[in-house]
Amino acid sequence: MKLLPVVILIYLLSSCDSANKEIHDKNKEICQELTDTLNKITDTLDFNGFGVVLVSDTGVLYQNGFGYANAATKEKYTGHTLQNIASISKTFIGIALLKAQELGKLKLDDPVNLYLPFRVDNPYHPEIPINIRQLATHTAGINDTEDYLFRAWVLHDTINLAHNLKIDIGECRFTAPDTEIPMEDFLKNVLVKNEKWYKPSNFSKNKPGAIYAYSNMGATLAALVVEKATGIAYDQFTRKYILDPLNMKSSGWGLNAIDLSKHTKLYINKKEAYPFYSCITYPDGSMITSAEDFSKYMAELMKGYFGNGRLLTKESYAEYFKGQLKVENFIKRNEGEYSDEYNMGITMGISSTGNFGHTGGDPGLFSMMFFNPKTRIGKYMIVNTDLNEPKSWKQHHTIWTLLDSFAVRLTNTGTVAKQ
Repeated sequence: MKLLPVVILIYLLSSCDSANKEIHDKNKEICQELTDTLNKITDTLDFNGFGVVLVSDTGVLYQNGFGYANAATKEKYTGHTLQNIASISKTFIGIALLKAQELGKLKLDDPVNLYLPFRVDNPYHPEIPINIRQLATHTAGINDTEDYLFRAWVLHDTINLAHNLKIDIGECRFTAPDTEIPMEDFLKNVLVKNEKWYKPSNFSKNKPGAIYAYSNMGATLAALVVEKATGIAYDQFTRKYILDPLNMKSSGWGLNAIDLSKHTKLYINKKEAYPFYSCITYPDGSMITSAEDFSKYMAELMKGYFGNGRLLTKESYAEYFKGQLKVENFIKRNEGEYSDEYNMGITMGISSTGNFGHTGGDPGLFSMMFFNPKTRIGKYMIVNTDLNEPKSWKQHHTIWTLLDSFAVRLTNTGTVAKQ
């Protein structure tokens, strides 16, 4: 009789193994179906390559790459292909700020001048201190003027320099490699009175904390605050507290931090590539990563939302995802289902329908990351070509929508390993 419990236990374990194998096999079939479907779609697209990720609150469901990283050589875009993710990078700033707060190095409502080696004041409201929370929620009143748009984007090398400097990149401009200066010096030149690029119009006439207005310069200043408060360079701080704990070994800030041979070309159209470039204000948009690495980060964010993250405490994650702004903070609110500008957490965007995430756009790319807390499904998609025409946007939307149906099927049968 004493053997009966052991027999029952062996039977139950055997049944669990059988059930897990069945789930694994089913998920593998679904993932292969998604891969086959996207491979077929790829041949019809107006963009060269793209990466996708699906996650749930339990982990990664799927990640892969499609099309070409180099159209001329026919090099495939895979889950290991590296690409800068543009403004999705700002979500790292929020994690860094909250980690620094956990370490006792700063508080979100502290004035920024408590930590900076120079003084930043709104000239229209010098009596009202700008604080860290305002930088993180785009309410500090720091504008992205031509001093940002025309000076921050630096070409990686001097090959075909005269031609490349004339490339149309919308409201921004490329500058020569020898114009690059440290991030801290750049911010000082633009934001500090009497410095060479300073002017009052670099600031809003609204009071600090009053009105939401998206600001790359403000986000980068928040990253500099992390540096000065912790005594660790921002790129090193985020590697220590985000990238390394998540085993994001291929990722880094800027072209010099990664294996450039694995970086996709970025395209103006299907045939013409941009030159490689970087941004002096790198925290606002220069995280370079792969679909494989990014899937780990996105899965961590979802786990953090549901109280199971490991980068931050439950309290910090609650602050990260909490809507920080009110109706009176907006002149006009973006009502889009996948807009990151309806409300703000601590650099984490919140849409009007309750999706959490961020979008990003730079020369030769567009990126989207959102998850729905009700369905517990997260999606990420990044392309390596400008989406200039309605047709290409429609193609992007088709893939973005397709991911939903496959994610539901996967979460209904359990989590699978990345592809």
